[in-house]
Amino acid sequence: MSTGTPVDVLSLDPSAEEPLYRQIYERFRGAIAGGVLKPGDRIPSARALTQELGLARGTIESAYSLLAAEGYIQARGQAGTIVTPGLKLRAPVPTPLPRAPAVAAQGFRPESVLPFQMGLPALDAFPRKIWARLGARRARAMQPIDMVHPPVHGLPQLRAQIASYLQVSRGIDCSASQVFVTSGYRHTIGLIAHALLKPGDRVWLEDPGYPPTRQLLAHMRITAVPVPVDGQGMVVADAIKAAPRARAAVVTPAHQSPLCMSLSLPRRLALLDWAVRSDAWIVEDDYDGEYRYVSRPLPALKSLDRDGRVLYAGTFSKVLFPGIRLAYLVVPPAQVGLFEEVSDVFAGGSPEFTQSMVAAFMEEGHFARHIQRMRKLYAERRDATVSGLESVLGKYVRIDSQPGGMHLVLRLQGRRSDRRLVARMREENLYAEALTDWTADGDGPSALLLNFTNVDSRRTAEKLAGRILELLLPSP
Repeated sequence: MSTGTPVDVLSLDPSAEEPLYRQIYERFRGAIAGGVLKPGDRIPSARALTQELGLARGTIESAYSLLAAEGYIQARGQAGTIVTPGLKLRAPVPTPLPRAPAVAAQGFRPESVLPFQMGLPALDAFPRKIWARLGARRARAMQPIDMVHPPVHGLPQLRAQIASYLQVSRGIDCSASQVFVTSGYRHTIGLIAHALLKPGDRVWLEDPGYPPTRQLLAHMRITAVPVPVDGQGMVVADAIKAAPRARAAVVTPAHQSPLCMSLSLPRRLALLDWAVRSDAWIVEDDYDGEYRYVSRPLPALKSLDRDGRVLYAGTFSKVLFPGIRLAYLVVPPAQVGLFEEVSDVFAGGSPEFTQSMVAAFMEEGHFARHIQRMRKLYAERRDATVSGLESVLGKYVRIDSQPGGMHLVLRLQGRRSDRRLVARMREENLYAEALTDWTADGDGPSALLLNFTNVDSRRTAEKLAGRILELLLPSP
């Protein structure tokens, strides 16, 4: 009888989704079925394996209990635990461990914030003390009624605060009943598609444009019609030529995603005119319209809508933080009943505790003050980042001039592949996105998309630019 277990049988992956006790169970079961451990072989005691692996004893005992319950091992008192004598098994088909997230495979921790990471506000500038105080106060005031299922349309107090904010800041005249709280942009688009679209419908999308929109529509068997953009935003005339009977258009009028130009007034009016004449819908994705640096933020496209054709999608991810998982949708008054019915079926409701904190944050004025501070901070960080990048990379990139937003567009000079450079940056723990990945056909001019909101100074930007420069220059 053997007196030990090969150590390599128990190689574990702490980053995997599969619990550690289950990994231990699978390793032992596979070793037994594969003949590495034979009937009668002794396996380490739970105490010994706890010390060997540095895990909690309960984790080891859970795995051993499962193995014993299924007949793979037997406890023999002072003689220890052994593989069940006479056990005969066929080797199982190996089951691969879940793949680690792509970022982990590329050598950096998924939970870390990477330089230039897209979609993140200035996390160092968020008023965490105020947020913590609101959370503690809300927790102390919690009653049993606050612990039931949240309202699927959104907490009434938060819906009212959003409606008030939009009237003042974005020029949108709406009531609280028109506001639907969602868990993010994907949830918002799904809600719109379930309510107003059907498989086979055609929808205009900006090209280049936000990739998840194309992916979402494709999964719902809705045809995306790519529409070019120029210095004035979506070229509406081209869209009408390509698909005059499209059922909807998804646009980013404040700052085109990702090129950041604003949709001009003539284009806005042309888009609204088309929607009225075609009985079509316009989805206005106002993901960061608050952040404009050359003048006051432009009024929303929704503010020009007199015929109830625009659905306005906003989010708290860019103005607060993405982990909050809260967004909202403003629908025309005539569509409120339909969206209530669809929400009742497809929406689960966002946590009421979080919604109540955001409502209090807005009601007490913290939200408006935070946005004002961030608008000033981002203007400073954008200028510092541009200055730092240009001082080091000026020969190799051209940075677009843009009126607002939270990221920069760096045009690569010469015949350089943005995808190849992005892949090399990811290997060096630098974040970037390739502009060609945002195009419908994966082609077009090479450029990098870099977020600047978490770059705290020109000096930091210069250091990061130096790392990019090393990747741009040919190896000796």
